[in-house]
Amino acid sequence: MEVWYGAEQVPRSLSAPGGVGTVVTMGIFDGVHRGHQAVLGRVVEFSRDLAGDGERPLAVAVTFDPHPRSVHQPEVDLPLIASLTDRLASLRDLGLDAVLVITYTLDFASQGPQEFVRTWLEGLLGARAVVVGDDVRFGCHNSGDATTLEQIGRTDGFEVEIVSKIGSDEGRRWSSTWIRQCLKDGDMRRASQVLGRPHRLRGVVVRGLGRGRELGFPTANLEAATAGVVPPDGVYAGWLVRGGGTDEEGQRLPAAISIGTNPTFDDVPQRTVEAHVLGRADLNLYDEEVGVELVERLRPMLAFDGLGPLLVQMRADIEDTARILDVPVPEPIRPEDVTAH
Repeated sequence: MEVWYGAEQVPRSLSAPGGVGTVVTMGIFDGVHRGHQAVLGRVVEFSRDLAGDGERPLAVAVTFDPHPRSVHQPEVDLPLIASLTDRLASLRDLGLDAVLVITYTLDFASQGPQEFVRTWLEGLLGARAVVVGDDVRFGCHNSGDATTLEQIGRTDGFEVEIVSKIGSDEGRRWSSTWIRQCLKDGDMRRASQVLGRPHRLRGVVVRGLGRGRELGFPTANLEAATAGVVPPDGVYAGWLVRGGGTDEEGQRLPAAISIGTNPTFDDVPQRTVEAHVLGRADLNLYDEEVGVELVERLRPMLAFDGLGPLLVQMRADIEDTARILDVPVPEPIRPEDVTAH
């Protein structure tokens, strides 16, 4: 999948006379949840439908960075459900040919609906068809909607397909808002159902106090403030993901993940995300950007009366994690066996 960061990287041949053109959609795609997947999947199908005996138009998504709300309301704290890196990886996995990432600014936001469609979708991308959800809004003050897009399409001669009724079996619409509520509640299984995959945090591994290494539970530490939408404090079963950007699948390693300040000790002033990869004492992850996928919350964060009870519980957490992830229970790691983390 190609990623174009700005108009200057888009091949001019797309919109040139006789060019292959595109089937395109647009949106933030925060989380790339199952509602987004329905629209994006139809983009890929539509591009194949239009191939006929000729060359297939490219299946393209237009997305925006930073999030528009952070531009219009910078005082509001709105961590993204998925980083741009993970958004692009998810879009790649859905079979798109290319993604155009537009830098969202107040100047860009001042465009009217017709100007946006004719400049970016038609003029730049050579749109032969546009596929969107029935709740689409675009243009200055979100003044454009599905009806607006259909009117422009009829006038300018491109097809428009509106994907509707995108929701769960219970009748609730898949949405980023729903995911945020699940994450706030610590309901990782429901969040995974809405997302269609586990919720992922992403950040750079930083040096901690080294206590996990000393106890035989080496961890990769991410600063919670930079990791994305972080659910409530507690211990989670999940995966540590290395790589996984736009060009590689990434290595997924089973992990027990702790989120919080570790109340058994009083020297951890900030929330951290700590991932212990099951059975591994040899990983050197410092300064590496990794993902942490959260599958299920095992328990809340607890304060223990000394190291003994803490170590017993940590071992139980590892066994529970292995059971939930359906992987072998690892042998305990001796502190002297830890070579790097």
